Amino acid sequence: MKNISRIFLSLIFALTLFQANAQQRFPKPEFETGYVQPSPTTPEPRSTALEYTDVLVLLAALSLASWLVIKKRSRRGILWLSIFSLLYFGFYREGCICSVGSLQNITLALFDPVYKVSITVLLFFLLPLVFALFFGRTFCAAACPLGAIQDLIIIKPVSLPVWVRKTLSFIPYVYLGFAILYAATGTDFIICRYDPFVGFFRMDAPYIMIVIGIALLILGLFFARPYCRVFCPYGVLLSWMSKFSKHHMSITPAECISCKLCENSCPFDAIEIPEDEKIRTPKTLRENLKRFSLFALLIPVWVFIGGYAISSSHVLLSRAHPDVYLSELLIAHPEMKNDTKNIDIKAFRESGKTFDQLVENAAVIRTKFRIGGWYLGGFLGLVIGIMVMNQFLFRKKEIYEPHKGDCFSCGRCMSYCPVEKLK
Repeated sequence: MKNISRIFLSLIFALTLFQANAQQRFPKPEFETGYVQPSPTTPEPRSTALEYTDVLVLLAALSLASWLVIKKRSRRGILWLSIFSLLYFGFYREGCICSVGSLQNITLALFDPVYKVSITVLLFFLLPLVFALFFGRTFCAAACPLGAIQDLIIIKPVSLPVWVRKTLSFIPYVYLGFAILYAATGTDFIICRYDPFVGFFRMDAPYIMIVIGIALLILGLFFARPYCRVFCPYGVLLSWMSKFSKHHMSITPAECISCKLCENSCPFDAIEIPEDEKIRTPKTLRENLKRFSLFALLIPVWVFIGGYAISSSHVLLSRAHPDVYLSELLIAHPEMKNDTKNIDIKAFRESGKTFDQLVENAAVIRTKFRIGGWYLGGFLGLVIGIMVMNQFLFRKKEIYEPHKGDCFSCGRCMSYCPVEKLK
């Protein structure tokens, strides 16, 4: 699998990757059972100085990306910076620590008083959001290795129908909600577990994740940045922050002349096109206002339906937690309590906990899922209501400009503008 990953990446980037053999901190234990020590799936802890170095590199990358996007307006500079971020945060740091995954660490720290996060994890979570608030999604442009590996392989992007894009835009909210729910209950870090590209960065991953990663990269040749646009949960937060950014990337450095040359330049369909004033008839505006008001009144209904649906599924959802799964297994098959071959049961017996404690803890976890399900479902219902409502909200657009929430600040559209060339 490692050879497959290396060959595949070399075809994409034509780069030779050198990795030093990691040294064990302790000698391997010797077993007489033929046990083979597995390779570590996560990078070993770094020293505090090196962790702060990672933060400084991230800060420098975000600052340089913002300068290249807002002031320098250099697509070439953004491209080279994204390659650096891919090599450093991706292959050298092996995708950890990751701003996208840090969302789960922050969530668990908020809900579990025992769990603590370091200042470096907190900074990796906050810095991209702060920069997005002031300069747009410059983190996505050149500092995120997950985005960079997809951005570098775009060949012939196609544009999807508006209704398809709007439907797909709901998926990141679902992913965000479930990632928070599973992290808050201490069940799993699903963003890290199902990261499609970390297998390439570490040259080691389950076979299915390698297949998914390759499939996304192949899809990305034509549907630009599929993970960023359809799945990335951290992108939801970046989009929220970016909508309030004052110094956002613009297509033209001066006044837009509406030449329409940039209309098809964005591979992410993030350019907003001026709307025809003729469609703003009094009758159309009245009808849209009625529909907007109707769907606004239906938002509480969406919230209740979503909350009830997810909360009602709490038993099923909670089975992902190991304690709940094990308790249900032992209740259904009490004869397995003395099974010495089952590694989960063996680990439980060696923990010193009683069966009653296991069942009691499982009940507490189910309660957390039931309560969390109401919040998650209510959140998703609110998102659906707002999305439907926005379909009847008219925004006057007189020039071609990037959508602040959807724009990745890649800078491709700037080179299409004749005003840019004249400057």
